[in-house]
Amino acid sequence: MNVQSILAEKTVSVTELRKKPCDYFLDEPVAVLSNNKTAGYMISAELYEQMVALIDSQSKTSQFRPSQTRLAQIAEHGSASLLAASEEELGEL
Repeated sequence: MNVQSILAEKTVSVTELRKKPCDYFLDEPVAVLSNNKTAGYMISAELYEQMVALIDSQSKTSQFRPSQTRLAQIAEHGSASLLAASEEELGEL
């Protein structure tokens, strides 16, 4: 007999989930069962976003995702730096 862990306190069958899926997007995981086996988990969008942010913050490689405003600031700073550079500095590029 194969025993499977359920990593959630709440469960729902696929049949019940089909009736009202929005009822199960909670701020805690809900295990979705098919034939009494875990088919997957459902969580709210807010909790998913928190999980992604936590994973990103723990990642050794940074995810550089500037906002449109920040990207414009970076471009403006780069442009100003190039315009202010001397011929010697530009020659090094």
